[in-house]
Amino acid sequence: MLETSARLLRLLSLLQTPREWPGPELADRLGVSTRTIRNDIERLRSLGYPVDATRGAIGGYRLGAGAAMPPLLLDDDEAVAIAVSLRTAAGGAVAGIEETALRALTKLQQVLPSRLSRRVDALQTYTVSVAGPPGPTVDGANLALLAAGCRDRERLRFGYLDHSGAATSRAVEPHRLVNWGRRWYLLGWDVDRSDWRTFRVDRIEAPRAVGVRFAERESPGGDAAAFVRQRSRAAQSKFVARLLVQAPAAVITEKIGSAAVSVEVLDDDRCLVSLGSTSAEVMAAWLGFLGADFEVIDSPELATELRALAKRYTRASAAGEPGST
Repeated sequence: MLETSARLLRLLSLLQTPREWPGPELADRLGVSTRTIRNDIERLRSLGYPVDATRGAIGGYRLGAGAAMPPLLLDDDEAVAIAVSLRTAAGGAVAGIEETALRALTKLQQVLPSRLSRRVDALQTYTVSVAGPPGPTVDGANLALLAAGCRDRERLRFGYLDHSGAATSRAVEPHRLVNWGRRWYLLGWDVDRSDWRTFRVDRIEAPRAVGVRFAERESPGGDAAAFVRQRSRAAQSKFVARLLVQAPAAVITEKIGSAAVSVEVLDDDRCLVSLGSTSAEVMAAWLGFLGADFEVIDSPELATELRALAKRYTRASAAGEPGST
């Protein structure tokens, strides 16, 4: 039988899982009587742990939310996962949480057993970050306000800078926040335009709730993330062209991934590909990575850029040949 202090810790660990625990099941897990379980529950309550109890055939005990957060019991994998997540958050895309994440990480590392501390230290010591291009950061307070608007179904008003830098004032019924890589988007119903719109959170200025409630709408297309992804690609694909590619559709799909608007199978060795880009010039340069022969179907602008690029590459290769001056 477990000693009282060890048993209380084990009981607390079980109660922190998101489920109801019948008294007999807890007693069986800990090798004690149901009366001992009831006494231990009262001991936890006296220590400030808000243990809720429900009666009935499917009732039981579970740890509720209290006025203060009690100490958490974590298993080995949970502790390491939190440490790594906090380290990542300290350099993430949400401004204002870096210092908080580092404070929490320091507290966690101070109480980690040596076996876990070594695992975390190894991850930190032998992991090298490659600095990529700076991504947009969002204000943590703004992010929380937008999330509260989605939860409370309360209309928001904010300033917004579109992709061209033009400033507008928006009245929006917020629906969902969508995190895509380092970018955050707000999906909402634009009141003035009577339509769904996506807003990059890093371009939202001075959001505020205006006290007007609204009835919740279903996500457009039933999938908020898919809608945001589609709108984002459409905004970035100002130029679209179709190509006949001499390669299997599966190979091309794997190679170009999300850059494709569509990939249509023609036969085992050919496919019809629609691509989007910011311009014909950018697409012409990018197509050099396709790794397959292709024909331009319906874009004179792309054909012109490809001919210009071919001439430039020919001149560059000729200059590098032996005997060239």
